[in-house]
Amino acid sequence: MNRITVYERADFEGLSREFTCDVPDLHELDFGNCIASLKVVGQPWIAYTEPKYEGEPHAFEEGEYPSVGRPNSFSALRLVHDDLGDPQITLYERPNFQGACKVVTEETNLAYGYFNDRVASHVVQRGVWLLYQHPGRGGWHCLAWPGERRADYKPELNFQVRLSHLRPLRPGRPL
Repeated sequence: MNRITVYERADFEGLSREFTCDVPDLHELDFGNCIASLKVVGQPWIAYTEPKYEGEPHAFEEGEYPSVGRPNSFSALRLVHDDLGDPQITLYERPNFQGACKVVTEETNLAYGYFNDRVASHVVQRGVWLLYQHPGRGGWHCLAWPGERRADYKPELNFQVRLSHLRPLRPGRPL
């Protein structure tokens, strides 16, 4: 069973809650903005800084996180239900899926190739992807979901053609 256990303090200390389904507003359960560590079993979870899956998304794949990057800032949790087994995204050099394209199926650092800071649109065929502004998973990031078609990064993602690294979320182990 997929689950996330969240703790109010680092190193899995203090009050905790376990969830097996989406939580649109942790404040309603008296656990909003107090998560400092967590454990994930199964599929990845996305923690959002605002209720109703708004604000900055943070992905947590299966494993233990004795501290989280933004403690005391999560207000919603969403389980990733999508098939993550065979990811694929197509990147385009220009807006509206024009210009040179590149099909990506695994974690890729674009800093060493033609497409570094040149991607302006994308189509996600399969999987859930994390897109990063800087090489090495650095800078501002966003999520790209299956079936998503982003026609122009500048107004839609505020990336302004600055995509340098991307990776698919890893599926959790089957239970």
